[in-house]
Amino acid sequence: MSDMLRYDGRVAVVTGGGNGLGRAHAMLLASRGAKVVVNDLGGAVDGSGSSATAAERVVAEIVEAGGEAVADRNSVSTVEGGQAIIKTALDAFGRVDIVVNNAGILRDKSFKNMSPEFLDPVLDVHLKGAFWVTQAAWELMREQKYGRIVNTSSAAGIFGNFGQTNYGAAKMGIVGFTNVLKQEGQKYNIKANVLAPGAKTRMTEELMGPMATQFRMEPELVSPIVAYLCHESCKVNGEIYSAAAGRVGRIFIGATKGVFNPDSMTIEYIRDHFDEIRDTEGYIIPGSAMEEMGLLMKAKK
Repeated sequence: MSDMLRYDGRVAVVTGGGNGLGRAHAMLLASRGAKVVVNDLGGAVDGSGSSATAAERVVAEIVEAGGEAVADRNSVSTVEGGQAIIKTALDAFGRVDIVVNNAGILRDKSFKNMSPEFLDPVLDVHLKGAFWVTQAAWELMREQKYGRIVNTSSAAGIFGNFGQTNYGAAKMGIVGFTNVLKQEGQKYNIKANVLAPGAKTRMTEELMGPMATQFRMEPELVSPIVAYLCHESCKVNGEIYSAAAGRVGRIFIGATKGVFNPDSMTIEYIRDHFDEIRDTEGYIIPGSAMEEMGLLMKAKK
């Protein structure tokens, strides 16, 4: 196919690339010409332990298929780990064009039983992990005036899921993180977008129940939207995409027109106009915090 999207000359870093979604992302990008750093600590689903085999196994698959890849076992959860991951890319391939922040762990617990040993590691891997790996690549992308970043969120953060306050908080934090990257990277041709995936993996197979067998939940059905968001021809920035079981859609955060009454804004006014405040007809999708304020002020007209 003459119009096949390729990534020749591009270097991609995929965190959590040793299994599941990360493996599928790494394999697809490599099959289209990208040089890939497969990062994976090789731990259990809860983040405990480590092993070199996960990342190295995927690298071997890529190389056997004719691609180029190197393995990296640094943790995403620290500043030093993020810098070391990007150094692996520079040492092997000399540049970084794409970062797919996919690494994740689960430590589910009901909110009333949530404790630091369940909260902190989840925030460290998901939210801080995306932060530190991206920051390590950021200056390189600014200098070359090119970069594509895909940060992995979840419906558990955007819409909520019982027993996952830690995970949900981390995953919605990633949306806010990406919204700011969108603004700070725009003039440097750095695009940052969000994926909210659904697939049968080590992390999700127990959570998904019958859904895992009723629908096609292979990770490979998610990776095409990730790869497209990583391509130089893709111009969207700061958007959220849902992908699962062969369906891809956009998720967005909007604001209603609301009401405008600075002279008589009281509790009773809110009560009497609450349906109007909540009415989603003519909703707005702001591009920034300042734009939201401006658009809502215009909406009063």
